[in-house]
Amino acid sequence: MLLSLALIFLIGMTLGSLFEKLRIPSLLGMILTGMLLGPYVLNLLDPSILGISADLRKVALIIILTRAGLNLDIQDLKKVGRPAILMCFIPASCEIAAMVIFAPMFLNITRLDAAIMGTVVAAVSPAVVVPRMLKLIESGYGTKKSIPQIIMAGASVDDVYVIVLFTAFTGLAGGKAIRPSDFLTIPTSIVFGLLGGAVAGLLLSFFFQRFHLRDSVKVMLILSISFLLVTAENYIKGNIGFSGLLAIMALGATLRQKKYELSRRLSLKFSKLWVAAEVLLFVLVGATVNIQYALRAGIMAVLLILCVLAFRVAGVFLCLIKTPLNKKERIFTAFGYMPKATVQAAIGGLPLAMGLSCGDIVLTVAVLSILVTAPLGAILIDRTYQVLLEQNHS
Repeated sequence: MLLSLALIFLIGMTLGSLFEKLRIPSLLGMILTGMLLGPYVLNLLDPSILGISADLRKVALIIILTRAGLNLDIQDLKKVGRPAILMCFIPASCEIAAMVIFAPMFLNITRLDAAIMGTVVAAVSPAVVVPRMLKLIESGYGTKKSIPQIIMAGASVDDVYVIVLFTAFTGLAGGKAIRPSDFLTIPTSIVFGLLGGAVAGLLLSFFFQRFHLRDSVKVMLILSISFLLVTAENYIKGNIGFSGLLAIMALGATLRQKKYELSRRLSLKFSKLWVAAEVLLFVLVGATVNIQYALRAGIMAVLLILCVLAFRVAGVFLCLIKTPLNKKERIFTAFGYMPKATVQAAIGGLPLAMGLSCGDIVLTVAVLSILVTAPLGAILIDRTYQVLLEQNHS
């Protein structure tokens, strides 16, 4: 395992920095590292690392979402209002609808299989999007109209919505009937996730006020509480849902509201943790990519991904009607909603594991969606934010 970790960090950081020098997002170098080291090419990673890969990826995601919460001003989101709420559901719904319409034409599959594929592909990757939006907040780009905040919050809720739909459609494919009550999981996941995180944030702010602790110890405490919140999600069954990842963001945002200076210091600590977590996350995402699946799918699957992506972009523009955002800012928001990686790596193989007939093709398209949209979205965000967004110097 130690050799595997050494290879992950040494090669991941080397390729990441090399890609950055070539003005290509470093995450592409890290994903490539995972593909090379993973079981489908050189097979140099210890099976014990691959066995806990999902948990390690989740730890990395917890770190970046905690940092996002610590930088998220609730008042900014309140000012934005309607568009921020619509962005959580409309773009993903447009992409799933497009997949249901076009996938049977492109890949000769059933509408239900296309719906399952749509829910796998439709989720935005917080791991790609959130660090970039934090960079914009820190440098003041788009903050006057809360553009990075809208994208950050929307990308997290979007995942909850899509995963609930994925569970419903795979259940239907497995012979289980969908009841209207199954969709109660969406609002309850959001509401209870936000409430749980806010309560945890309030308790932590009270605790930090009563007891003097080093910031490093506070980081450990916040991480431990975050792990508990994510674990709680697995134990809450039935129609009542709980989103651990939303709870983590709410925890960070509550701490920011109650203890602003502390949240700034803690955010810096989490940004240092992210240096290692980012490498681990994207290399392990790359290790899940079976290049044979990607090659087998051919040009039709790539065209399908680009086609449904166009519908996602249309969905973003729909959400931003009658907002103060100008044309350039709307285009950037659409770019910010493109990258896919973490959710596709997590659930792309589940239909195959469930024995569904669409499992093979769903996994193939999930793999391709990572390879196409993660670098494309990251490049568009990184190359255009200075051109498309105004910088707030205050």
